[in-house]
Amino acid sequence: MAYSIDLSGRVAFITGASSGLGAQFARTVSRAGAAVVLASRRLDRLKELRAQIEGEGGDAHVIELDVNNHDSIKSAVAHAETEVGSIDILINNSGVSTTQRIQDVSEADFDFMFDTNVKGAFFVAQEVGKRMLARARGAAPGTYTGGRIINIASMAGLRVLPQIGVYCMSKAAVVQMTKAMALEWGKFGINVNAICPGYIDTEINHQHWKTEQGKKLVQMLPRKRVGQAKDLDALLVMLCSNESHFINGAVIAADDGFAV
Repeated sequence: MAYSIDLSGRVAFITGASSGLGAQFARTVSRAGAAVVLASRRLDRLKELRAQIEGEGGDAHVIELDVNNHDSIKSAVAHAETEVGSIDILINNSGVSTTQRIQDVSEADFDFMFDTNVKGAFFVAQEVGKRMLARARGAAPGTYTGGRIINIASMAGLRVLPQIGVYCMSKAAVVQMTKAMALEWGKFGINVNAICPGYIDTEINHQHWKTEQGKKLVQMLPRKRVGQAKDLDALLVMLCSNESHFINGAVIAADDGFAV
């Protein structure tokens, strides 16, 4: 018997959608039937992605968003709901990193990562979550009450790795943020879960895997391979769906066993 998940009629808001995992997430939930709101600072890249999605018959919209600016977050979410409709799914994906030893981290480096990975992610989820809560309480219109929030953490939030210590700290905070939101919002039908990807080949790091350092890292991995962005598709769609109603506060490693 075939099994399929249909997200038709749902609106998904994806941050960091201009490249890498964010772009793949947008394509994936669009193919599952959702209308997608593509959000990031790089509008040119978002417009290219919108054209790709529309070329496949999908429904895509472009919204400028700077997760480091609270006013930008509020404006982007309001604009999305005015243009497309109530947000049913948030894929909270924006994230940044630097590579350096702990003793070399400056205050600017620390703020760069925590402002985006923690503060930005928190206030995006809060802004969307408040609107989901209003619908669940009957204080705002909407045909679908509840919602799905998927925070993109990292296996580095579960296992500390050298030279990216502050990044690991920030993603550990996203893990705890996920649990806190799940605890408070679950009673309203808002499921909040986290995906912790392992090493994934994206346009940002693609060349790295061809270097000597990259090849050495691959040999340290459990199955001596890096993942592809599409390897997260099935997990993502499941967490976005109604069928995931019994999954809340889960922190799911999708890292090929690296954090075991």
